Amino acid sequence: MRPHSRNLNRLFLGKRIAIAALILSANAIAAEGQTATPAEPARQSLLAPEPLPSFGDVAVSPILTVFNAPHPAAVEAFDPAAQIRLRPADGEAGPTPALALTSTASGAPAASSTVAETPSPPPVPGRSEGAPPDPVPTAIAAALVRLIAHDGLNPLGDGDWRGARAAIGAFYADRRFAPVWVDESGLTIAGRAVLTQLERAKDDGLNLSAFALPRHFEGRLSPIDLAEAETTIAEAVVAYAEQASGSRITPTRVSRLVTAQPSVVDPGVALAETASAPDPAQRLADFNPPQRGYRALREELRRLTDVRSGHGQKQPAVDALDDPPLVDNDAEAPHSLLKTARGRLKGLVRNAAYAASVEVAESRRRAAILANMEMWRWEPRDMGERRIEVNVPDFTVAMLDGDSIVHSARVVVGKPDTPTPIFSNVMRYVLINPSWEVPDSIIRKEMLPRLASDPRYLARRGYEVKTVGGRLVVRQPPGEDNALGRIAFMFPNEHAVYLHDTPSQSLFDSDMRALSHGCVRVEDPLRLAELVLGWPEERINAAIGGPERTVFLPRPVPIHIEYFTEFVDEYGELQERPDVYGLAQKVANILSSVRQD
Repeated sequence: MRPHSRNLNRLFLGKRIAIAALILSANAIAAEGQTATPAEPARQSLLAPEPLPSFGDVAVSPILTVFNAPHPAAVEAFDPAAQIRLRPADGEAGPTPALALTSTASGAPAASSTVAETPSPPPVPGRSEGAPPDPVPTAIAAALVRLIAHDGLNPLGDGDWRGARAAIGAFYADRRFAPVWVDESGLTIAGRAVLTQLERAKDDGLNLSAFALPRHFEGRLSPIDLAEAETTIAEAVVAYAEQASGSRITPTRVSRLVTAQPSVVDPGVALAETASAPDPAQRLADFNPPQRGYRALREELRRLTDVRSGHGQKQPAVDALDDPPLVDNDAEAPHSLLKTARGRLKGLVRNAAYAASVEVAESRRRAAILANMEMWRWEPRDMGERRIEVNVPDFTVAMLDGDSIVHSARVVVGKPDTPTPIFSNVMRYVLINPSWEVPDSIIRKEMLPRLASDPRYLARRGYEVKTVGGRLVVRQPPGEDNALGRIAFMFPNEHAVYLHDTPSQSLFDSDMRALSHGCVRVEDPLRLAELVLGWPEERINAAIGGPERTVFLPRPVPIHIEYFTEFVDEYGELQERPDVYGLAQKVANILSSVRQD
């Protein structure tokens, strides 16, 4: 079976299981208001469908008839006063019974739809006269069946909205379909709190425009209206939490070298934790990244929004075509009026062009900030108190303790055609006097063409060459000319990249430092070695020279190779850097394409 077919089978199976679970749960709720009569102790509830409907039959199953039966006509179909009488089936002889539903609610005998040839036997009692099932859980169960069965726009972007809908159904099934956010009189305390945070979604660059959030209620809610409001809020809560934790964009969709993994929250966990939190609004907000860098960009987004809406900053004045001044000389009046009008018209045109350019610049900056906020969602929620961060577009590396920068230095990163990958890892050891085993890609693209014209090219440069299993292996021994310099910082990873020294110190004087084959070359690596090893400078210098030496860190240090073109520096100023790999623009384009409005 092809993988695509297996996925489709899993999807339909999952839907059928979820709907079946909701139906069985709703039947259990309905059965609470019923008891079996002594005359027929084993009789099955009229609400229990037999057999269980298939996915294609859900719309006409008996349970859905009850789900959608708040109106008198539908309730009458299951009137407790109705009696089930046995009579022979039309055109048949013998004792085989058929069911005929007649009502005695009016007190008068009901006319049979057919004429029976033999007297009817005594009536068999139907359901007991107990209390009817609570209509609110029944209505919520019906709304959830419709939600699970309906495929519409996916508000999660790359996230699994089908699975999220099933998780919402499971959450309410566990609660026996009791509401959380809404009751008969309107929003509950939890509902008001969470709705306030949902309406702030744009502050974090989130998009909930797919949901018609309830805002005003008049009078008591019917079970159907209550169920609709309840499930809509539940959907929006899950969409907010999933988007906030990074569901909209799978990083490898942007580039195969972006292997950072966002910690997207489980939808059932998000709904349960928000519903049970002492402060549901704060719990919902906490699904956004907690890092200072993210919070600073959110504040910049708010400032841009305030300026755009005219709050917090005075807008530039625009000249208007006021009434022209009066002139004494009637002969010169027409000329003066025309000249004044032309001058003011030119001013209006200039102001309009300026305003348009400002709006374009603000829209571009806003899109860039939103893209960088989204890339923050790719970072681990716990990045480590003491950690190393490399920002590729800024060409810098920083050692941080909390939010304080302990050390910062310039770096050289990969060229656009050999980019530095974006991911997180843990630095575990340092190589002092490292040797360099040349990657196969460099041998193939750079060394073999030179060997063709100069067979002694590698030997003259001090490289050691051998063949292992038919593969050419090139190694550069330790030394001052080694491409890795005097020290390398190792964190084993799938990309085979790391931080290291370089003999080409002049590269750090360039403003655009995307010049390497992918590894990160560090200025002043000995200072970074002091910090990660905990060694004094004298001990580091004494170890330089001689054979390669591996030194494990006393405490492994988390390292994060990041890509932020927009960030707020330590002085509170918003900085912008070139999009050297075009990743920020790709993220902005994807965010624009997944909008729901």
